[in-house]
Order: sequence, then C-alpha cells, then structure tokens
Amino acid sequence: MIKEVIIVEGKQDVNAINKAVEADCIMTHGFNLHNHTLTLIKQAYKKRGIIILTDPDYGGEKIRNFLSKRFPDAKHAFIPKAEATANNDIGVEQATPEAIRNALNKVRCLEWQEGTEFSHADLVKYNLNGVVTAAVRRAKLGAALGIGYANAKTFLQRLNKYGVSRTEFEEEFNKMVLDEKMEETK
Repeated sequence: MIKEVIIVEGKQDVNAINKAVEADCIMTHGFNLHNHTLTLIKQAYKKRGIIILTDPDYGGEKIRNFLSKRFPDAKHAFIPKAEATANNDIGVEQATPEAIRNALNKVRCLEWQEGTEFSHADLVKYNLNGVVTAAVRRAKLGAALGIGYANAKTFLQRLNKYGVSRTEFEEEFNKMVLDEKMEETK
C-alpha cells in the first residue's frame, strides 16, 4: 500500500491506478476542483502526503500547477505521453499498470528553492532545444528522469525545480545516446 494519496483526474484513472498498485486516490474531476475536493486533498496532504499524477497533456499540467501552488510539498509522478496514449486518447487511464508503477517509482518533490544547476545553454549543448529531434529527445530524457515531457522552457524549469543532479542527468543522457546509436545501426 502506498502511504500517500494519489491525486488523479477521474474515475477511469482510479481504475488504472488500482490495477497497478494498492493506493487511495482522490479525483479532481478535471480542472473543476470544488471546495469539497480541495478540502479532501488538503486533509490527505496534511495527514499522509499526496502524489500528483495527472494526464500528460495541457489540462493535466494546468491541474498539476494549480495543486503545486496550494500544496508545495506534494510529490509528483509523471507518465510519459507515449506510455499514456491509446485509443486516440491521452491519460493516466490509458497507461499500463507497468507504466504507472514506473512513474510512481520515480516520484519527485519540488525543491523549496529552485536550483540553477541547468541553463538554456545546457539544452542547446545536449541538443534538447534548437534541433529537429529536440522534442523527441526531451520526451525520452524526461521519461528516464521521471519529470515527464515538456517544451524546452518547462523542461529546463523541471530539471531545476525537481532536483535533478548533473550526474543523474548525464547518466540518463548517455544511456539515451547509446540507445540512439544502437537504433541507427539496426
């Protein structure tokens, strides 16, 4: 049983979580967060802690940002968009139990003070911005680091806000480069 309460968007997300792990969930019902729902989340936050696991889309990110401001010590889990897409739909409910467990194994906390470990120059240096393949590379690296897919600006913020170390970044980046080289030789 996971100690924290997992915050998801809807009933199908709860069903998907229950297939993957034993955990309590609270549904936001999309961005339509009623006072009663916020009260439930606040109680869970104070007593057990919460993990925000929203859909890897615009709406999910909007909910995540809203909740992050209200609950700054919340934990965050991200399912890569590719692993949360099926039947022409994107969401937690589309993810396999394995993808959900992987996301929950890479839970991260927002840093109380945003770091400055990474800069825009790093994104350019590692071809994570400014090249045709940048979005694909950010998606792969974001999945490996457990910070999800994001555009370049948000990716940089997540690197710094979620406490990714330079060593961790370079290890995952080097693995990604090896995978890319292996793909090229096939």
